[in-house]
Amino acid sequence: MTEEIKEETVAAVEETTEAAPAPKRKKNKLAIVGAVVAVVVVLGVGLWVWHEQPSFCNAICHAPMDAYGATYLEGDVDKYGNELTETEALAMMSFNHKVNADARCMSCHLPVLSQQIGEATEWVTGSYEVEGENANGQVLLAERTLDELAEPIGLANGTEFCLRAGCHVNDDGSVMTRDDLLAKTAGLSDKFNPHKTQHGEVACGECHKGHSQSVNYCSQCHAEAPVPEGWLSVSEAKKKATV
Repeated sequence: MTEEIKEETVAAVEETTEAAPAPKRKKNKLAIVGAVVAVVVVLGVGLWVWHEQPSFCNAICHAPMDAYGATYLEGDVDKYGNELTETEALAMMSFNHKVNADARCMSCHLPVLSQQIGEATEWVTGSYEVEGENANGQVLLAERTLDELAEPIGLANGTEFCLRAGCHVNDDGSVMTRDDLLAKTAGLSDKFNPHKTQHGEVACGECHKGHSQSVNYCSQCHAEAPVPEGWLSVSEAKKKATV
């Protein structure tokens, strides 16, 4: 009987010894899962950062994005392919906002899911609306207004789009109003203060251009209207807008 007990004890020890590595395999599995999760997180963060860059738009959504990327990245040309000086480049809102506000594409082209799905569908089917080609043979999309940028995020118009929290605000951080804008440009004469509504409220985009030099809207009727440095008069803008 003693011999049988001894054999059973030895067998139990051997079985325990063989079963011992199991926790190690479990640890290996956890390490692999952890590594996979870490890689996914890193890739996700990298994709999100890339998502806000012009190269992402060009590679994933819009085939004709080269003309616009240049206006943001370097600012040495406008979307029409016209070469620009540094002062002229800063008159483009895309480059100006990058330099002075560290803005990215998605700061203005807000990533609303429904809109992105529509844009992805247009890209896949090739049904996006094209305005023509610029001087460098690059495709230009039909120009979108600030009102069209405002609509998907539930804002009434382009003025509300620009004057919203996180964008153009007062020195105390409060959201800027049209009256605040009027006060900011009070140094101009009443006749040519662009934020005075003597002819009704003029949309921000009539003057401030995203991917080309900004334009003094008043100059289409008033030849004596002062044109800020780097900006264009209406007649000059028409000559540069070659498609």
